[in-house]
Amino acid sequence: MDAFVLIGSFFGLMLIGVPIAYALGLAALIGALWIDIPLDAVMIQIAAGVNKFSLLAIPFFVLAGAIMAEGGMARRLVAFAGVLVGFIRGGLSLVNILASTFFGAISGSAVADTASVGTVLIPEMVKKGYPRPFAAAVTVSGSVQAILIPPSHNAVLYSLAAGGSVSIAALFMAGVLPGLLMGLTLAVLCLYKAHKHGYPKGEVIPLRQALKICAEALWGLMTMVIILGGILSGVFTANESASIAVVWAFFVTMFIYRDYKWRDLPKLVHRTVKTVTIVMILIGFAAAFGYIMTLMQIPMKVTALLTDLSDNKYVILAMINILLLVLGTLMDMSPLILILTPILLPVVKLLGVDPVHFGMIMMVNLGIGLITPPVGAVLFVGSAVAKLRIGEVTKAMMPFFGALFVVLLMVTYLPWLSLWLPRTMGL
Repeated sequence: MDAFVLIGSFFGLMLIGVPIAYALGLAALIGALWIDIPLDAVMIQIAAGVNKFSLLAIPFFVLAGAIMAEGGMARRLVAFAGVLVGFIRGGLSLVNILASTFFGAISGSAVADTASVGTVLIPEMVKKGYPRPFAAAVTVSGSVQAILIPPSHNAVLYSLAAGGSVSIAALFMAGVLPGLLMGLTLAVLCLYKAHKHGYPKGEVIPLRQALKICAEALWGLMTMVIILGGILSGVFTANESASIAVVWAFFVTMFIYRDYKWRDLPKLVHRTVKTVTIVMILIGFAAAFGYIMTLMQIPMKVTALLTDLSDNKYVILAMINILLLVLGTLMDMSPLILILTPILLPVVKLLGVDPVHFGMIMMVNLGIGLITPPVGAVLFVGSAVAKLRIGEVTKAMMPFFGALFVVLLMVTYLPWLSLWLPRTMGL
């Protein structure tokens, strides 16, 4: 009954249109009143939820991604990807996937990836003879890489939701191979469709122009080296790498590329502050919600329920995948990470699943949710950029969903994909 009151009130509030963050907070208050916990304890949990040093990485990574998304870096990374693979049949679709890989390794945001890369490449792909729905589908599905490839602020949220017991650096490294596998799988699908439908080849870029493009893109690519190199070498922490990424992005955008106007900078910072404020409110209320869940022993009850259904690790992981896929289509990624991690992590730990590995399973599942109707935020952004209806893009994405499900199965049942690199690095 306790679980029904807490979770039922949460979904009931969402159904009547209350924003997710406030629904979490109000449901926590209702749950506290139900089990006769002082409301002061809920307020203390809200404050404690956002009073964590590791959370400093989130506003810095969001700001760095915003600066690079609007400062011309995306356009240069697209041009650089064109030098590498643009001359192949269907090359522009490969450019799209590769540009998403590069930009995801800088922004850490699937929405920013879709908006930035899509704005540049979707019109260009249509101009060269690619179907508009296909161009949109490639852009939307390719952006899921940004959730896995470091730096991902969702990895920071997962570490927080896991009680700080999972290293952010280990999560960053764990996302590298699954992210690259996802990009490779989507690229193979694009090559197949290009040859099947006769999509055009691109032109080989002259050497002098190619060198100029590479030199310009190098400034943006250095962001990846700074962030990952600094963390792996021990020169600075994940938090410090985020702040250094902001300084580097600002320097490159304003003094090297000089595409962005100084008068527009306050507006960009204002938008970033609004985004971060929403995230922090969500984190605080989710902390209170998780506290009430713990008092009601909901994680223990879920663990007992799943282990009663089956004692086979692979069967339970399959059930968890189905649960995450379904919920991912109905809710945004951040609240689901904060709500579900405290519930599901004890289950998988009991089965012997590494928490870092489970973090990657959760990221892939919820990343697919971001591009799936009815609530897929990235799908909506991609449809808006492509100027298409949601149904048209969704229909074109069916083969890409199949490719992503293959990646999901590999990440779920081949743990070394996620764990080899962190263990090799000693994380």
